[in-house]
Amino acid sequence: MYRTKVFDHLILILGVVIMLGPLVVAFTTSTHTAAEIDRHGLMLSMGHNFIPTYKKVIFAHSGFSGSVTGLNMMLNSLILGLGFAIGKIVLSMMAAYAIVYFRFRFATLAFWIIFTTLLLPLEVRIVPSYQVASDLGLLNSYTGMILPLLASATGTFFFRQFFKSVPEELLEAARIDGAGPFKFFIDILIPLSRTMIAAVFIIMFVYGWNQYLWPLMTTTDEHYYTLIRGIKQILQVWVGSQLPDYNEAFAMAILAMLPPILIVVIFQSWFIKGLTETDK
Repeated sequence: MYRTKVFDHLILILGVVIMLGPLVVAFTTSTHTAAEIDRHGLMLSMGHNFIPTYKKVIFAHSGFSGSVTGLNMMLNSLILGLGFAIGKIVLSMMAAYAIVYFRFRFATLAFWIIFTTLLLPLEVRIVPSYQVASDLGLLNSYTGMILPLLASATGTFFFRQFFKSVPEELLEAARIDGAGPFKFFIDILIPLSRTMIAAVFIIMFVYGWNQYLWPLMTTTDEHYYTLIRGIKQILQVWVGSQLPDYNEAFAMAILAMLPPILIVVIFQSWFIKGLTETDK
């Protein structure tokens, strides 16, 4: 038994090292200058450029217009992540509620038609999606960055499975008490769905936060640049003998990881319950 526990802990420690190792290296490397990184590569030791690098990444004005800061890009990424997650949850819950509780004809067929959109990720439909966004005048706007991403069945599938596990007795009791469809949805289903909402929120927030291709296509105004796009832009600066600011790119990558990590840490217990609970 003792040997088994030691072996289990060794496996866990190895997993932690594998997962956190790249993050630690990225952080320590970001504290060195770009010249040092170009000369020595990735480094495990802490450098002396921590405060200047992170201060420049967060507050210094950059870009072609000279009016964009890392703080602005982080705010844009936050708006994209929150807008995507909240929009997904609202639309998915409403769609799943209609499919499960409104006994209209072909409800199952409607669900499977929605579910087949999982076979068409954004990369497959990006050209027609861009054309629609352009025709509607949604380019260079938060609406254009968020709205087209909401059309998929991931959240609908999760909430449908959750709603189908809710006992029928709750619905009957709500009807006896005179609760209509809207009151049943607001007062009963939403409170019961807290753990599932947290689980879907984490998944969708991380997905929206890490978006690169769609914001790249729909925004040309630097005021809408996201943090993920800012990392790529730093590494593209290579003019003559000028070195890319590797340290700033690593620092921005560390900053880009912090909000998703905080979201997961804060909601981790609800996230696990939302994905594993079956008895409501």
